[in-house]
Amino acid sequence: MTLHPKDRAIMEATQAGLPLVSRPYEVVAETLGMSEAELLKRLSRLKEQGVIRRIGAAPNHYRLGLTSNGMTVWDVDDAVIDELGKRVGALSFVTHCYRRPRALPDWPYNLFAMVHGANRDEVHAKRTEVAALIGDACRASDILFSTRILKKTGMRLSRKEN
Repeated sequence: MTLHPKDRAIMEATQAGLPLVSRPYEVVAETLGMSEAELLKRLSRLKEQGVIRRIGAAPNHYRLGLTSNGMTVWDVDDAVIDELGKRVGALSFVTHCYRRPRALPDWPYNLFAMVHGANRDEVHAKRTEVAALIGDACRASDILFSTRILKKTGMRLSRKEN
């Protein structure tokens, strides 16, 4: 797929984040020489076409004081995993939740939910809340704590040479 030059410019201008102002799209549009309405229409079309999956905030949890991060993993009955995954993912302290295939016999877990806290005790307390929600559908669980910060970015377009 070949991107229209304006669409490519929009993606290059926004891929590292939006300006922290009250009207970020207006600022980006102005720098690209187009109206805010045109920029929003183009972003919407790119999203509809699947070129852009989502536009969302990516907070730095460490700067927010949430320095303990635990990926909670759960062995959940396949018959109820979709419904439970939606409920777990809706919890205010779960930043992402998804289903993954098991790798038996060593890895029985099929539901993953990332939890952040100020310390490990807070993450353990939140894991207890998830366990209560999952109830008897859970056969086993664990927490994998982060040991270092990894650079988290999505795909980036390289600057096009003129």
